[in-house]
Amino acid sequence: MNVDRFLNAVRANAEKAGVFAEVKLDRGMLRCLAQDAAEEAWYRVEPAAHGGWNVALVTPNRWLSESIEADLMHHGDPIEELIEEELVDLGWQEDALPVKHFRSDDMLYTFVSPVPIPAGQAEDDAVKRATTCLLAYEAAFRELGDMSGGDEE
Repeated sequence: MNVDRFLNAVRANAEKAGVFAEVKLDRGMLRCLAQDAAEEAWYRVEPAAHGGWNVALVTPNRWLSESIEADLMHHGDPIEELIEEELVDLGWQEDALPVKHFRSDDMLYTFVSPVPIPAGQAEDDAVKRATTCLLAYEAAFRELGDMSGGDEE
């Protein structure tokens, strides 16, 4: 799979969706700025440490991360289920994505999932899978904490 062509295709799909404030390729990953978040938050499609791809939400803002965690605790729905609901709405017919939540070495509060792309899958299908996971992440997280709590301009 050609990495640049793959990321550019996912970028084009992300721009077409119209749900991000900014979409750009940066340091070998796709970065999509959350549209209405109260603080800076980025959705990413990035290479996984052991091959393959991840989809993630990252923010340097502890308060924003805690607002998401508080909503998850208050409502009692695991983030995996919320993302799975969005995936199903987007036509996903596979298992739910596991989600890890941690503070990364570069001090970003991170929610991350592997994008299940089988080895040897056609590039168009891989692009569709990555785009679907990215858009499901955006739709699920948009409803949590202060992800839609930005100031009106």
